[in-house]
Amino acid sequence: MNILITGASGFIGSFLCEEALRQGMRTWAGMREHSSRRWLQNEKLNFAFLDMANADTLSLQLNKYKKSIGKWDVIIHAAGATKCLHREDFFKHNYHCTVNLVNTLDSLDMLPEQFLYVSSLSVLGPIREVPNADGSYSDMLDTDQPCPNTAYGESKVKSEEFLRHKSLETQGRFCYTIFRPTGVYGPREKDYFMMAKSIKSHVDFAVGLKKQVLTFVYVRDLVSAIFAAIGKGSVAGGKCYNVSDGHNYSSQAFSDLIQKELHIRRVLHIKAPLWLLRIVSWTAEKMSHITGKASTLNGDKYRIMRQRNWQCDITALKQDLGYTPKWPLDKGVKECIQWYKDNGWL
Repeated sequence: MNILITGASGFIGSFLCEEALRQGMRTWAGMREHSSRRWLQNEKLNFAFLDMANADTLSLQLNKYKKSIGKWDVIIHAAGATKCLHREDFFKHNYHCTVNLVNTLDSLDMLPEQFLYVSSLSVLGPIREVPNADGSYSDMLDTDQPCPNTAYGESKVKSEEFLRHKSLETQGRFCYTIFRPTGVYGPREKDYFMMAKSIKSHVDFAVGLKKQVLTFVYVRDLVSAIFAAIGKGSVAGGKCYNVSDGHNYSSQAFSDLIQKELHIRRVLHIKAPLWLLRIVSWTAEKMSHITGKASTLNGDKYRIMRQRNWQCDITALKQDLGYTPKWPLDKGVKECIQWYKDNGWL
């Protein structure tokens, strides 16, 4: 089986490549020519250099691969941007690149048997935020109407809508499945690593005074969920699946586990009000426009951190694809922190 994984040089993409190789697939790492190959050192990997931002260039590139392999049986589209300087950049990298890729594949008669798209739980936005009588929140469902409140989420929703339209346009020739992971963490990931660095310095920051329920998925569980769909197009085709480890956590659970794994006895827990986070985020975003470098903290990130309910139902993922999460937060954080130590990050 020939499989193409776009965004292969990224955090999630590199793990997807490793799993494809482990399963004996002929694996193509899709990436821009000058992207880092730091996590792509396996000699069995093939590289597909693709400029998805330029439809004409992409057509020439894909036509070259068509002559050598025909087409890919499966494509996992994990390429995209989570941080951008400008709102329109999210749509350029997440939406237009998806459109260019799929339309060019179609024009060259290279549509795969399955197209698996890595979206995000953030497409659903701050729904089900009103607590139940007992103070709990209700799960967000795969079937809920997306209501994104970030440019990132909007660009992902627009991509999802395009995939649905393309399937109808091709009268079923285009089989897609969408995965909406919650917060993904693991080795090589940098945002959660910043939390670990902060806790190593004996400081932990949290925001908002109202109860917050978080969900996470270890990168290896996300990879297993995506690969569980391969060969099950008749079941998973045209569907969206929320992805988490199946548990709900308090806002301090992640930092507490990091503290435990780092063997740090005392940490100063600072809970900042949302109004302060908004000011800091606004300032960081303005500074990023001056420096020309996208900031981790910005308006989009503020809206994500402000959201109180990240509970999501994964029943369909379990029933349809036999997904069984194997990495609850304590197990995942343990391996992740050990990796950071072993690789000199901490």
